Amino acid sequence: MEAFIDYLRFERRYSPHTILSYETDLRQFGDYLLATYELSNPAEADHTLIRSWIVTLMEQKRDPRTVNRKIACLRSYYKFLLHTGQVTRNPMLRITAPKTSKKLPDFVPEEPLNHLLDSFEFTPDFAGGRDQLMLEMLYGTGIRLSELIGIGHQDVSLPGRTVRVTGKGNKQRIVPLNPSLIGVLDNYMQRKAKEFGAPDNAAAPLLVTDKGKPLYPQLVYRTVKHYLGQITSAPGQQHPHVLRHSFATHLLGKGADLNAIKELLGHANLAATQVYTHLSIDKLKAVFEKAHPKA
Repeated sequence: MEAFIDYLRFERRYSPHTILSYETDLRQFGDYLLATYELSNPAEADHTLIRSWIVTLMEQKRDPRTVNRKIACLRSYYKFLLHTGQVTRNPMLRITAPKTSKKLPDFVPEEPLNHLLDSFEFTPDFAGGRDQLMLEMLYGTGIRLSELIGIGHQDVSLPGRTVRVTGKGNKQRIVPLNPSLIGVLDNYMQRKAKEFGAPDNAAAPLLVTDKGKPLYPQLVYRTVKHYLGQITSAPGQQHPHVLRHSFATHLLGKGADLNAIKELLGHANLAATQVYTHLSIDKLKAVFEKAHPKA
C-alpha cells in the first residue's frame, strides 16, 4: 500500500486531499479483510471478498458516491499491483459500481459573488491582499485548490496575462487572466516583495501564509468559508470548489463554448464538463415561462 501511495504522490502527482482519501479507503479495506477473513495482504483478495466489503458498506447506508470513490480507489490499487507484477489478474474487472443519482454542482449566483469581489473592503495589509487574490484566482480561473497552492512565480506572466497551471496527472495548461485579476495579482506581488523580499527562486510558491510559508489546504478552506459566508448561508456554497463551479456555470450562462470551458477547467473529457449545462436548461425554462402564452 505504501508503494502505491508513493506512486500516486510522486508519479501521478495527485493532490494531498486525494492521497489522504485513498489512504483512508485502503486502510479501511485492509482492516475489513483482516477482521472478517483474517487476511493481512489485500493483494490476495479476490473479487468475492471485495464484493462483500462493498455490500457491507451499502448495508451501512453509506452514500453511493462514497462507495464509488472507494471502488475507484481499489481499481487504481489493483491496476498498480498488476502493473508491478504483484498480482496476475485484476479482481476489480468483476466488480460493478452502484448507480448514483447525478448531483448538480453548487454555485454562487453571479451578482452577489461579483459584489463581494468588487466592493468588499479587504484589510490593507499583506493578509488582505493575499485573501483577495486567493478568491479572485479561484473564481477568475476556475482552478482547483491543489492547483492554486502549486502555482509558482515562474508560472505567472503579467505581460502575457496568463498563468500556467499544473493539474491532475501533472498535466499543464495555460489559463488567461482577466484585467481585474491582473491588477489584484500585481498589487499582491508588490506587497509580498515588500513583506518578505524577492523570492529565492522562480519556482517559489506564489501564495504564502502570513509568515511567508507555503499555503496549505486548511488555510484556503477557512479563508474561502469566511468570505463566502458574507454572501451566502448555504454550507454547500462556502468551500473553494464552489468557486470553480461558479466559474464554469457563469461562463456557460454567458454563452461560452463547452469545449473551451473543458480546456480551461483541465477536464480529461467533455462528459465531466457537461454537468454544467444545467444552467442553460434553467435559462431555457425561464425564457419559456416568461414568453410562452400557455406557460
